[in-house]
Amino acid sequence: MDTPFHQFSDLFAQLGLPSNKTDILAFVAEHSPLPQDINLWEAPFWTPAQAALLRDEFDEDADWAQAVDQLNLALRTPA
Repeated sequence: MDTPFHQFSDLFAQLGLPSNKTDILAFVAEHSPLPQDINLWEAPFWTPAQAALLRDEFDEDADWAQAVDQLNLALRTPA
């Protein structure tokens, strides 16, 4: 079974966030670095719905898992 590949910008759109390159870079710069001792979905800047989507996709290793991993890595790197 083929799993769809989702672009990083698609994840931002799925989260209801602006998804153009400039807005993504600004979001990552504003919220980086995310402390290593909290899970991505526990960050205080997510809405409950956004946090649930990130947690569920990570836990289920679902279609969006690769994009969620990419977001996690981007937010762990100092801006």
